[in-house]
Amino acid sequence: MERAPDAYPARLEIDYPESLNRLSTLLRIPFIIPILVIQALLPVAPLVAVSLAAEGAIDGDSVSGFAGAAFFLPLVLMIFFRRKYPRWWFDFLLELARFQARIIAYFDLLTDKYPSTDEEQDVHLDLDYPDAAQLNQFLPIVKWLLLIPHYVVLAVLVVLSVPALIAAWFAIIFTGRYPRPIFTYILGVNRYYLRIGAYGFLLITDRYPPFSLSP
Repeated sequence: MERAPDAYPARLEIDYPESLNRLSTLLRIPFIIPILVIQALLPVAPLVAVSLAAEGAIDGDSVSGFAGAAFFLPLVLMIFFRRKYPRWWFDFLLELARFQARIIAYFDLLTDKYPSTDEEQDVHLDLDYPDAAQLNQFLPIVKWLLLIPHYVVLAVLVVLSVPALIAAWFAIIFTGRYPRPIFTYILGVNRYYLRIGAYGFLLITDRYPPFSLSP
């Protein structure tokens, strides 16, 4: 994904589909179950955990339990005490996030392509590898608190996304097309999730997330 000079360190784009399969859309819930089983057996990357919880793919306890114990706390400790962010750790989280982003895109009807475990497909997610020496070693301790305004905005966005997804589902069933304004909105909400997670849980940047759904 090409990076603009002022782009946020966490970026998401999804190719707009010119047409979508009506049967696949109609049966999206049973179709997605097998890949959700695979996803459930994998760790949940913090940057998309909030998104999966909001969409109902996983429960809140899974989010707080795994994201906190397996990823967030070790990252806090590594940055606080050692000023390090291991490249292998970052690469693992990046690929895991991409996989889970494909699942979310499929769940949101943004693509007909069944989520691949390794191919990029129509979902393009990228994160900038951080220079740990440039990160504030104390900020990770309070980032979750600084994000409270974003949590409020996110709650509103999630509420609005439910009728938007229902409207998109009916539109695809009857016309075979995803209304472009709804597609742009749902993509923007997923982008918002990503930036919150990148700042507050993956800790790849100290740049505060913008209150925007735009790229």
